[in-house]
Amino acid sequence: MSRRVSWRGMSCALLLLGSGVAQAHVKSESHSVWRVSGDEVSLEYSVPLTETIRLAETPGVQPPDSLLLDYFSRHIAVSAKAGDCKVDKPRAVRATDQFRRFEFTFRCPGPDGIELHASAFFDLIASHVNLAQIDKADGRFVEQMFTQDRQTLELEGEGEGLENAGFFEYVHMGLMHIFTGVDHMSFLLGLVLISRRTRDLVFVITGFTIGHSVTLALAVTGILRPHAEFIDALVALTIALIGAENIAVSTRLPGRVALASGGFLLAMILAKLAGFGTLPTLLLLGSALFTVNYLMISGHLRDAGRLRLVVTMVFGLIHGFGFAAGLLEFQMPKDRLAELLVGFNLGVEIGQLTVVFVLLALVEVLRRFSLALPRPIVVDGVAAALVALGLYWFIGRSF
Repeated sequence: MSRRVSWRGMSCALLLLGSGVAQAHVKSESHSVWRVSGDEVSLEYSVPLTETIRLAETPGVQPPDSLLLDYFSRHIAVSAKAGDCKVDKPRAVRATDQFRRFEFTFRCPGPDGIELHASAFFDLIASHVNLAQIDKADGRFVEQMFTQDRQTLELEGEGEGLENAGFFEYVHMGLMHIFTGVDHMSFLLGLVLISRRTRDLVFVITGFTIGHSVTLALAVTGILRPHAEFIDALVALTIALIGAENIAVSTRLPGRVALASGGFLLAMILAKLAGFGTLPTLLLLGSALFTVNYLMISGHLRDAGRLRLVVTMVFGLIHGFGFAAGLLEFQMPKDRLAELLVGFNLGVEIGQLTVVFVLLALVEVLRRFSLALPRPIVVDGVAAALVALGLYWFIGRSF
């Protein structure tokens, strides 16, 4: 296989990236924590700088606290069965360098029939979501989402809980999370592409399974909860990286591919230092070091199967947090977390194995009917597409 074919593939990837033809979902999110104690509701509302800038009177300049407080006061409310709840004077509090945070306290005429209302940003971007954690007086917490179609949450008898769901419903949720997750399916395609032998495929699927099982459990049990927007960006980066690895191996030019990948992430770091982007500098730096070293190592090994088991375990750790996002939208029964985790994880495994077997079966059918293209051409073409798609999502989710 000539180098020209491979670099044409990379050029196609860059052209696809620049054209913007591919459609990717770039999330617009804010976060809220509602603490309910009797007839009093306290709210901690956190908004990324990328969202608050939408309210700026001067383009590119962060709006003052007074403007944001006025906007949120008109779009956030609490009501009870006995009437609307009065809000104490809200205030801005210190947050990280990527977020602005505000606190509200609502006092209701009674504790019955409390409803939470949040419509901020839906008038600016319809796909915005607010990830809400609701801490109740009895120690239970609920994780829900405010969306344009669901701007009110009722505290009593919330309808999206999982208390009454059966084991097979948990399995079905995991299954559908794979079948409806284009990013996860894209990553699985990259794993199949890089695995030349069945043994290699077993290694990478095993590592991926171990990794996402660990972080899925950590996230759902509340032990570890990373920022969702960081995880979305890293999931996209893993797709680009698995595509880049395919190109590095097929061209036998891991140094150039690693240099190009590291240069891209270095540019992201410089952009961050200049004030652009939402990912922390240390996260970008760690990603760059990992990417360059992994591409260099994998490109020089004859049998990289065992190495990929370890690396795909790292990838699985990232994707596991992405899987958890699908569960955290629901009220989870604490006394059935083990059953929920086993069922959901089983569904994820069935889903990803189905995707893998369908891909392998498709390849076999094409080969038997002599319709299959030469492997080098397939690797270059699909890997370039994965790089383009992964980078497109990564940049979109980072800025």
